[in-house]
Amino acid sequence: MNTPAHQTPEALRDLVGIGIGPFNLSLAALADPLTDLDAVFYEQRPDFRWHPGLLIDGARVQVPFLADLVTLVDPASPWTFLNHLRARERLFPFYFAERFHIERAEYDAYCRWVAENLPALRFHHQVDAVRWNPERDFFEVDYTQLDADGEAEALGRTHTRNVVLGIGTEPHVPDPLRPLVEDPAVPVVHAADYLRHRDTLLAAGHVTVVGTGQSGAEVFLDLLRHRPAGRERLHWLGRTEALAPMEYSKLGLEHFTPDYTRYFHGLAEPVRDRLVAAQWQLHKGIDADTTAAIHDELYRRTLDGGWPDTTLTPGVHVRTAGRIAATQVELHLEHEQQKTRSRLTTDAVVLATGHRERPLGRLLAGLDPYMRRDSSERPRVDDRHRLVLDPCVTGNVYVQNAETHTHGVGTPDLGLAAWRSATVLNDLTGREPYPLPARTAFTTFGLEGGRPQIPSARHHRALTPLVDGI
Repeated sequence: MNTPAHQTPEALRDLVGIGIGPFNLSLAALADPLTDLDAVFYEQRPDFRWHPGLLIDGARVQVPFLADLVTLVDPASPWTFLNHLRARERLFPFYFAERFHIERAEYDAYCRWVAENLPALRFHHQVDAVRWNPERDFFEVDYTQLDADGEAEALGRTHTRNVVLGIGTEPHVPDPLRPLVEDPAVPVVHAADYLRHRDTLLAAGHVTVVGTGQSGAEVFLDLLRHRPAGRERLHWLGRTEALAPMEYSKLGLEHFTPDYTRYFHGLAEPVRDRLVAAQWQLHKGIDADTTAAIHDELYRRTLDGGWPDTTLTPGVHVRTAGRIAATQVELHLEHEQQKTRSRLTTDAVVLATGHRERPLGRLLAGLDPYMRRDSSERPRVDDRHRLVLDPCVTGNVYVQNAETHTHGVGTPDLGLAAWRSATVLNDLTGREPYPLPARTAFTTFGLEGGRPQIPSARHHRALTPLVDGI
């Protein structure tokens, strides 16, 4: 390992980004033409990869291609998806394909194209700590530079006025299933690693998919399509009370607008918490095309008589689990509505149990004395996506996809990536390099006079207050 670079720090930067997923990649792309902004972004991985284990053939992104990294705030940017197609000489084929929702693998290829061409990105850089230096009024960001094998090669430190966290989410494994994942004897894998283990799963005698959201549906469909008719031996179960479609009506989608985000942020903390739990079908349901494809495949397998050897059971959760003779897994199940219990023996398990926001504690331990928290000890985040810190900290720490509890279900949505990035850059620069619309939804969230108000481009007829009791 080389001598630490702490004695010769780089020049004071305006912004250091930690993590290079789609959200910080969006920020880097929009920051690129701002020549007066000195920004750098660190990522410990060797290159950009977006959920590689779920790039299943035919699986599509659930937002239109216009929800790329930049288009919704700067359609003239050189980093649009359409310009990516133009650079790869694929624009005419895309035009004739008439695809509004692109495949997930194509979105990944687009993001990799952007990542390969932006000069401010530093892969193979693992950020170890962030501290505030009160004597010099800047943040210190310590990092380890990694070699091609992921081993530590050199240490470094960057000084910056502002930080943006985009460390993303991590696969969630429920506690009853955690010991199974740690023991490799029988394949129990998270859906995030599905493609890496796909051949093993297809060879297994019986496979169980746990999780009835979009990822679970895509994994179940892929397994179903590649297992012989009459010998599918697939079981799909999850906690939701139904194999529910995702809410995808046009007015329903207005929950993923800046208007709703501002409205949600202005609500009381207990109300926000209740809403996030209640709105699961806005982002945890299954795309209607996927449910139709599953039904079509199951129906096709009945043409010669009989039913496919599959079991689809919603409303079930796994209480406990264990291994049987090191070759099988036994899941202890409980049906939520019936309050009945049973056991399921299987040869492999895919956990489509979602992702959770990565905890910020380890990375931001040096800022803990300055951080302000809510009643549940979560970081408070203001309306400009900044952690609420002690007033003595003059710099800002912005967060990307770590503020569902303050900004609602749109937080992880790709459709709000460009808007949030523009909000951060407008606040950071103290000017408006990216003018943002005053209104983005036909729905008015909340009554007039409530806070926050949603600006409107038009004047509306005033509402007459209702008399109590009528």
